[in-house]
Amino acid sequence: MRTAVQGTVAAGFEPVRQAFVRNFEQRGERGAAVAVYQDGRKVVDLWAGSRDVDGHEPWAMDTAQVVRSATKGVAAAVVLLLHQRGQIDLDAPVGTYWPEFKAAGKERVVVRQLLSHRSGLPVLDRPLTPAEAADGMSGPARIAAQRPVWEPGTDHGYHAQTYSWLLGELVRRVTGRTIGRWVAEEIARPLGLDFWIGLPGHEASRVGRIGPVEEPAAPDGGGLKLRPKRAVSEAYRDPESLTRRAFGAIDPAPDENDPAFRAAELPASNGISTARALARFYASTIGEVDGGPRLFAPATLTLARTEESSGPDRVLVVPTRFGLGYMLHGPASPLLGPGSFGHPGRGGSLGFADPESGIALGYATNGMRKGVTADPRAQALIRAVRSAI
Repeated sequence: MRTAVQGTVAAGFEPVRQAFVRNFEQRGERGAAVAVYQDGRKVVDLWAGSRDVDGHEPWAMDTAQVVRSATKGVAAAVVLLLHQRGQIDLDAPVGTYWPEFKAAGKERVVVRQLLSHRSGLPVLDRPLTPAEAADGMSGPARIAAQRPVWEPGTDHGYHAQTYSWLLGELVRRVTGRTIGRWVAEEIARPLGLDFWIGLPGHEASRVGRIGPVEEPAAPDGGGLKLRPKRAVSEAYRDPESLTRRAFGAIDPAPDENDPAFRAAELPASNGISTARALARFYASTIGEVDGGPRLFAPATLTLARTEESSGPDRVLVVPTRFGLGYMLHGPASPLLGPGSFGHPGRGGSLGFADPESGIALGYATNGMRKGVTADPRAQALIRAVRSAI
């Protein structure tokens, strides 16, 4: 049966619509949306399927979803914008702003090391319960007392969950506002974004249910395949590995469809967004959008996409590249081109910008695949955009 796709595509971007349809017909998509801006103008705005991964109600124009680690790109922007405004020095010790953080050998950890996954704090010796993770106090207290698992600044490893408390508490100490409130007031409202870190109750009816979906029957490319597959799978199976411990910093894993989880402010993992909002956010980092404000000054844009970390990732077990808060284009996370920067969400979602082409893309799905980066559905959309420009 032919997929019923809603929305619009500008002339020349028809390949994106075709790839989006194939994601449903060949790649197991249940419900999703994709949006693309070029030079501040929206050129793709599509949605299809069901709003709930396990339901039949149609995905609507304003349906939003949990986008997991795609949240990190917006959270990182908060710190970079505070630096742009002169409120945070990226090379200052974190303890300058958060004195309790200096405990357990972290006196010399600087702000840029938090953003680039170099602080040595991807795990907690004792994981948080979902209630503790959401209470706004236990996470910062636990991470302040945590000893780094490697010497900060000497290596990198993806801070999958601890990024929430590292960035969230830094922002609260500097501004007096929670990171969710700061995003709402300083980013989402001025740009007209349907994006939340901490979902307001009155928006709950717009958000679909996410859940796992089967892998395609045939190999479809993408995913973490740079080392032998056994090394990656073994890291996820081993309860003592940094991989398992990093992703398991909240234990048991929270129910991401629970209203309490969605109302919490976890800037590493529980942002809720439309694809359109992700695309518009990234478009605003590289230029004006519909006459609205540009988020990043040229110097801030350079910081976002200048390589800070590269090589074997102690948590993801493949080589990764990070700027200040953003994954950079590379084999583990292919984006549009060498200058692209952005962030995927584990299981599928993605947002990124490519300043050289003026492209910004947002993709949201309710069907969670097993991979952390380079989801085949998102990669198919990127290839289609590349063919259209």
